[in-house]
Amino acid sequence: MPRTIWSGAISFGLVTVPIHVVSAREDHSIHFHQVHLEDMGRVRNRKICELEDREVSNSEIGKGYQLSKDTLIPVLEEELREMPLPTAKAIELFAFMPAESIDPIRVGDGYYLEPDGQVAAKPYTLLRKALERSSKVAVAKYAWSGRERLGLLRVRDDVIVLHAMRWDDEIRDPAELRPDEVELTDEEIDEAMLLMDRLTIDDLEGGEFTDRYTQAVEEMIDAKRENREPPTAAEPETPGQIVDLMAALQESVAKAKASRGEDATVHDMPKTTTKKAAKKPAAKKTTAKKTAKKTTGRKSRSA
Repeated sequence: MPRTIWSGAISFGLVTVPIHVVSAREDHSIHFHQVHLEDMGRVRNRKICELEDREVSNSEIGKGYQLSKDTLIPVLEEELREMPLPTAKAIELFAFMPAESIDPIRVGDGYYLEPDGQVAAKPYTLLRKALERSSKVAVAKYAWSGRERLGLLRVRDDVIVLHAMRWDDEIRDPAELRPDEVELTDEEIDEAMLLMDRLTIDDLEGGEFTDRYTQAVEEMIDAKRENREPPTAAEPETPGQIVDLMAALQESVAKAKASRGEDATVHDMPKTTTKKAAKKPAAKKTTAKKTAKKTTGRKSRSA
């Protein structure tokens, strides 16, 4: 059973749902100890009191707020728990909205909310079914780890999930990171969309969705344990500068097709008819042929 991180309740109007909060994630990464490389002795972090110059245990350690250079105000965990704040002991739902209206950059780690006993099963199920039927998510406030936080509640496999969310002032404005405006042709955009179509999948299942870094670390540790040379990586190809964007896109589409066992022949993209060409009488017939060719090409791709 996963360990309970926090216990409290969901406050939904006058409805209260007692819940336990457990992590929705499992950590399968490989962890290392800090060691002294000369003799492989463990290196440990010790907590030393500056005034007494001695190591102190966790039971002796608390929180303190620095009021000035020489003054610290002690703050006890009991005082934080007993603050007159509604969200100190409850996840308070205060709004509902469509999930697609929330910018994913604001959504953080997820936690499963487990009903606390049979008495909580009915209101818990009521909230879950209401969320499912409305196709909305709940926006909540709750207080964890020394501050009030913004949260999002949604349903996953009949369980309510709480996601931590960032406040508005915690999201940086990306305006200064935008590149200068550049000109793109319709053919380049169409080819990029064709590449996206070739790489579109229905789910995140399959061998390509594995942690290759952890596998490589495990292989290295096994090799060192067996006193053999660990596997080495091949020299990565240095990416060249893209001179012809269309050619790079077409080659990428061909590789995507080949990886799926399709015909990887690269075909030239039809050129977009310009207004200038359409004004010339002699060019009208050519334009019609090109348009027909473009229509045929799109049908063959979609097929």
